[in-house]
Amino acid sequence: MKKELISIVVPCFNEEENIPLFHQELDKQTKKMKELSFEVLFINDGSQDGTLEAMRSLAKKDKRVRYVSFSRNFGKEAAMYAGLKHAKGDYVAIMDVDLQDPPSLLEEMYRSIKEEGYDCVAARSVSRHGYSFLRKVFTGWFYKIIAKISSVEMVAGARDFRLMKRKMVDALLEIGEYNRYSKGLFSFVGFDTKWIEFENQERVAGTSKFNFPKLFAYAMEGIVGFSTMPLVISAFIGVLFCLVSFIAIIVIIIKTLIWGDPVSGWPSMVCIMFFLSGIQLFCTGIMGEYMAKTYLEAKRRPIYIVKETEEDLACED
Repeated sequence: MKKELISIVVPCFNEEENIPLFHQELDKQTKKMKELSFEVLFINDGSQDGTLEAMRSLAKKDKRVRYVSFSRNFGKEAAMYAGLKHAKGDYVAIMDVDLQDPPSLLEEMYRSIKEEGYDCVAARSVSRHGYSFLRKVFTGWFYKIIAKISSVEMVAGARDFRLMKRKMVDALLEIGEYNRYSKGLFSFVGFDTKWIEFENQERVAGTSKFNFPKLFAYAMEGIVGFSTMPLVISAFIGVLFCLVSFIAIIVIIIKTLIWGDPVSGWPSMVCIMFFLSGIQLFCTGIMGEYMAKTYLEAKRRPIYIVKETEEDLACED
């Protein structure tokens, strides 16, 4: 009887130190799951260190290892999409190469799908050890905000680490959006998902490539991609200030008719003008963000471009 195949998709950007360590830990876990076959699909997202060489080396030593190398850096979302597209497995898992996603959870994930009938088993961290104070605060605020305004469920602490059936993977691949926010897309396609909680793990080597500006941009991607509430808020602010202005005009007219027209209050008037200008720019920026996303989608540029795969090694040999 042919064994079921699990594909492990591993996005990588400047992770040459972590790749051998990840492969070693994953190998220990896969040996415990002898009833299954595995393939490890590394995605090189335009790394500038020895990441590609590490992938090539492993692909030569281990036939289960495959890789896809981009022509430049397209971002983690593009890397995950490429991994899902190139994966051949009956089940597909997405994991970080820094071992913050424990390979030991794979067995529990597989059992939950097979024995409990879930389509997907995903991991969520219940702690934020290793995060800076600013990142902890920002992450907490983000999940509270997006949970209230999003059109789909957003689980606090959700990671990209999950094991999915092939039918769920195929559903995700049908969504060919250029601006991707996978945590939202996982919820959007539906399917029965079980959540496994675990303590956040430290990186085994290297440093995180997600700094605060990148995390903020990623959060905005999620908000804009799965909620139109910012547009509603900007419209509400516009109506509110129109009413306030209308009332202020009536007050000024009455004041002028009764007490004349004293020339006073210029400092406060200037402050009000600056304040209103700021509100206008804020609302314009919100609309501009949605228009920019629409503009990028309309171009229909490829989500990623492949430069090399493990098949090129076979051709060289």
